[in-house]
Amino acid sequence: MALDLAKKKEIIAKFARGEQDTGSPEVQVALLSERIRYLTEHLKVNKKDHSSRLGLLKLVAHRRHLLKYLKRKNYTSYASLIATLGIKDR
Repeated sequence: MALDLAKKKEIIAKFARGEQDTGSPEVQVALLSERIRYLTEHLKVNKKDHSSRLGLLKLVAHRRHLLKYLKRKNYTSYASLIATLGIKDR
């Protein structure tokens, strides 16, 4: 299930660099993190849902690549983002 529009707008407003920003790495990572949380809870209940598990792994890999890019380009933004979202630093 996709994020509802109100939750998505709330996340975008919180992590956006500017008023019209929806595609910065910070916003993308925040949206992916929310989807990852949802799928993790879904998989705790539906243990045999292997297609969702594959989708979760793809989302985690995409978020990891975005975080790697952000760490290289803007470390202060990266550090504040992982602290805000509660993501482990590798």
